[in-house]
Amino acid sequence: MKYQIKKANELTEKEIEHILQLWEVTEWNMMKPDYFRVFFKDSEFHLLLDDTSEILAIIRVNFDFTLKILEEEYSFAEVVGFVATLRKKGYGSRLIQYFTENVKERNRETIGFCHSELRPFYEKHEIEILYDKAKMIKENRGSEWINSDDDDILIFKVSDERKKLLSQLSTKNNAYLITKE
Repeated sequence: MKYQIKKANELTEKEIEHILQLWEVTEWNMMKPDYFRVFFKDSEFHLLLDDTSEILAIIRVNFDFTLKILEEEYSFAEVVGFVATLRKKGYGSRLIQYFTENVKERNRETIGFCHSELRPFYEKHEIEILYDKAKMIKENRGSEWINSDDDDILIFKVSDERKKLLSQLSTKNNAYLITKE
């Protein structure tokens, strides 16, 4: 197995097709490779590959992620699209290990999110979890701000100052996801 990092424009058409199949996002099923490369231009793809370069697991890192907390904006790299081709084979575990080492080596402020049923996986891999804090992040949907549907914030690499800010999120101290037009 090998670990590889690619930007969207470095992915082959075959890799893009496989990634879209793994993600199972209905509205992306028919996305063409050229559009994929533009749509995910602010992303980086962390891949665990077998000996024939087939994808075994993937993590997408979104670099266009900003939270507004207490009137200040904080940018993070956001872990999304984490999936392994087969469960219980260790592919996801291996990729998380490589990924976590890479983030720390590059000193990149990186967070992710998960639902409560996935906590045991991240706990097993010693990823710090801010339990029930993701629900304190508001996302703009049309004309209203709604709570995130994730439960927890995953800390892959974050400064102590930012970790403290995230850990202090509450119903009276929300974070707001800032989207750029």
